[in-house]
Order: sequence, then C-alpha cells, then structure tokens
Amino acid sequence: MSFTTHEMLPGVFHIQDAMGVSMTLLCGTERALLVDTGYGLEDVAAHIRSLTDLPLTVVLTHGHHDHALGSRWFDRVLLLPEELPVWQTYTGERWQRHVLRGAADKGLAVDEESFLSAAMPEPGLITDICFYLGGLTAEIIPCPGHTPGSLVVFVPERGLLLTGDDWNPCTWLFFPEALPVAAYRTHVRGLLRLPFTHILCSHRERLYPRRMLEVFLDGLTDEALRLAQPSGEGEAVGVRTRTARLPEDQVLVFDADKAEVSYADCR
Repeated sequence: MSFTTHEMLPGVFHIQDAMGVSMTLLCGTERALLVDTGYGLEDVAAHIRSLTDLPLTVVLTHGHHDHALGSRWFDRVLLLPEELPVWQTYTGERWQRHVLRGAADKGLAVDEESFLSAAMPEPGLITDICFYLGGLTAEIIPCPGHTPGSLVVFVPERGLLLTGDDWNPCTWLFFPEALPVAAYRTHVRGLLRLPFTHILCSHRERLYPRRMLEVFLDGLTDEALRLAQPSGEGEAVGVRTRTARLPEDQVLVFDADKAEVSYADCR
C-alpha cells in the first residue's frame, strides 16, 4: 500500500490513500494543518512527516470512517462539537470491519488485529475559527449537510475551498445522520459568499474550478429532485435513495424519505 501525493497549489498537498479517499495537507512557513485522515489502514502520520516537520494540527471535516479512522495514527484530532456522535459511531468496530472487507475486496494486505485493536484518540473540539500557519490561513466554516457537524475549510491566500464530503461531483446525502436536501442546499449555497476560485474535495484527485459548485447548485432544483430516479446506494445503511442527475455529469444521491422536509422544518 502507498499514498499518492500531489502539490496542487503552493503549500497545498492533496494525498490519496490506498482505499481511494483523499486528505489535504496545508503547509505554511510556521505550522501545518491536515484536513482529514483517511481510512487509517496505513501510517498516515509517518507519511505526513515525510512531507513536513512543522508543528501539525489535524482537523476532521466530519466523522465518517473514511475520513476519521486514520486518526489512530495521531495523538490529537479536532472536529466540531455537533459531529462527536457521528465520530463515535463510525470509528467503532462495525465500521472498522466494513473497511476491512473493502480492503480485502481491493486485495490490500492489512494487519486486522492491529487495525481493530488500535487506540483511537478522543477528539478535541474546535474552538478556533482560524488557524494561522504562516503565509496561509485555514478558516473553519461549519456547513451542516452531509452530516450535522460537517465543516469546510477556506484558504483565502490560495482562493481554495476544501469541501470534505459536502460537495463531490458525486455527492452522497443519505447516511441516516444526513440533513434533508432543503437544509443541505441552503447551507452549501451559502458557501458561494466566500471568494474562492478553486475546490478540492475528498473523493477526487483533481483541482476543480468554482464554476463546478455553481453548476451543481444551479442544477439542484425542485424539478431535478422530482425527476430523481430510485437507486440502491443506501441499501447498506437501510435508507431508500434516489439519484438526481445534474449538469456536467454531477449527481446527488439523497434520502428519498427526507426529500419533502422543508428547510423551516429542519431548524
């Protein structure tokens, strides 16, 4: 197994683990910040230390297994308070074993005993909204949607938005803890107030222009939701899902039973 690392912008390293999820390392002149930790099958901390020896802070965009299980390689990680129940669920044994099955399907050799028994640090709660790294700033923006405590990170010096799983070209909004589409759409549209020009997301290795998120949101109309077709992506978590086909081959897979919940009802 190995990591794939690309420096997308000066001081911005997008890192993909062997299971295919990405995390992002921001390196300033004084400090570094890692956004997400991947599936945790490999020693991500050692890989980060091969890239920088700066003092490091680790922040999770949300608590799902593919973003949080790599926390086991660090002494401390941070997330928003609203996300703690999600983290507690998806770093537990059920989801660890789910990851091991996925690794086996990919033919990856994993020390299962070590993976299952590894100590997971209790996450700290984010209290600072800005991390000053020296020439780079990481601004923490709460964005409930994919999960109740999801966040995105804005790097103003690079015009960069790190969206976690709140936006990917294929966005999933169907885990039991996901917000209804109406609330999600409102929160993510609010991100357009930020002056970003590029996006890095968790399930692609490329740098996207701002326009992709604008197209996604413009296409996510009530009509697009009505025309969404039934799909099976949510079967593993017992959720009935539909898939909305959006411009430029983008999709939103959402919980069909939450589709009619209004934003006002979510508040």
